[in-house]
Amino acid sequence: MTITLPNLVPASQFSVDELTDAYNQTRVDYLVPMPMNAARLQEYIRVYDLDLEKSFVAKNGERIFGLGMLGLRPQRSWITRLGVLPNNRRHGIGEMLMEAMLEASDHAGIPRNILEVIKGNTPGHHLFKKMGFTESRELVILRRPPSPVSGTLASEAQWFSKAEAIPFLDERKGPQAWTNETESLQNVDDLFGMQICLNGRGQGWLVFQKTDFNLSRLMFQTKDGDPEAIMLEMLAHLHSKFPKLDTYTENIPADDPHLLAFSRMNYINVFERIEMCRKIQ
Repeated sequence: MTITLPNLVPASQFSVDELTDAYNQTRVDYLVPMPMNAARLQEYIRVYDLDLEKSFVAKNGERIFGLGMLGLRPQRSWITRLGVLPNNRRHGIGEMLMEAMLEASDHAGIPRNILEVIKGNTPGHHLFKKMGFTESRELVILRRPPSPVSGTLASEAQWFSKAEAIPFLDERKGPQAWTNETESLQNVDDLFGMQICLNGRGQGWLVFQKTDFNLSRLMFQTKDGDPEAIMLEMLAHLHSKFPKLDTYTENIPADDPHLLAFSRMNYINVFERIEMCRKIQ
C-alpha cells in the first residue's frame, strides 16, 4: 500500500493532550509500550528539557502519522518518543522525523546526539545505524515490587532533602544517561538522599525520588569499599523505610558493579536498552 507522505509540523503547534494521544497510538504494539497520560508527558517534557519547537509531528490534514521529540542541553541533544503509527510504517516516516530532528540539532551547533533503543527493536536499531548512530553501551531497567526486607541493618543512615542531595550527583564518575543526568534530577520534584558508613568497610550515597505511590530514579555511588556490599546496605535502608512502595529505576549501565546488590534485593530486570550516539566531526 502506498501513502501520501506527510508534512512535518513542529510539536509546539499541538496540545499536550494531542501529543499524548499520538504517542500512545504509536506504541500500541511495541515490545514495551510505556503508555503515558497528559500529566506524565508534560512532566517528561519539563524534566528532560524537550524543545517542542525542534520536535516534530508527521501529519496530513487532521491525520497524524507519527512523532519524535528532541531534548537540548549544552553540547548534546537527545532523541526520544520517536514512533510511527503501525499502519503507516515502512514508508520512510521514521527516517523523515529523524532527519528533521538531527537537522534542528545540527543547526543549533550541537556536536553530539544521543538516543536509546529497546534491545530487540531491530527496525529501530537498523534505522538509527543508518542515520549515523553507533552503540555505546547497554542499559538495564529494574523494578522491585513491595516486599519486606530480611536481616538486620548494619549501619545508620543519614537522610537528606533535595537541596542537600543534589551535590552528591556531581561525584558520579563517567557519562550518565540523559534521564539520569544532574540536569534531569534538578528538574524532579520529591527528590531525597541518603548516606551510609558501613562500620569501617566503606561508605556510599543514594539519591532517589519518592512519591505517594512509588520510589524511582535511584542514583548512587560507592565512595569506598565493596560496591555490592554498600549498595545492598543502602537498598536495605531504603526499603525498610518505605516497605509498601513499588520501585522502578532505569538506565543503569549493564556493567555497573552495584547491580549484584539489586538482584540480591529482589529487583527484577524488566528490559534492556541500547544507548547509541552520533558525533559531528
